[in-house]
Amino acid sequence: MKIVLDSNVVLQVAFTQKPLRIVWDKLLEGAYTLCVTEDILFEYQEKVIDCFHNEQLANLLINTLLNCEHVKRVETFFRYGIIQADPDDNKFVDCALACGARYIVTEDKHFDVLKDIDFPPVDVANLEEFVAILQKM
Repeated sequence: MKIVLDSNVVLQVAFTQKPLRIVWDKLLEGAYTLCVTEDILFEYQEKVIDCFHNEQLANLLINTLLNCEHVKRVETFFRYGIIQADPDDNKFVDCALACGARYIVTEDKHFDVLKDIDFPPVDVANLEEFVAILQKM
């Protein structure tokens, strides 16, 4: 199963304990494939630095992802521009469409617009829903 994690989710799952830690642990175990673009990796790094004021921690996260066999780097050749309330979020949608992701996992309400469109098909799960999916695996 391919998924895309919004940066708000990565901050919560990579640096926490149970119950959210299952998302990170299942990635490392290979229960799903995390799809990322260069822009997404850059945002992950930027958000970790902003949140924790720690560039080494940000670099550790990025290096872990780049060296994880269950992380797939994706190139996007299109820009759908579906999320107009926060256009920066579109990089996650474009990545999900390019790799055929099953879910975008996010806590960001801007992604709710995806629930109201038929094409392109992108399913959105919040963190609680995705944790429940992983617990059944």
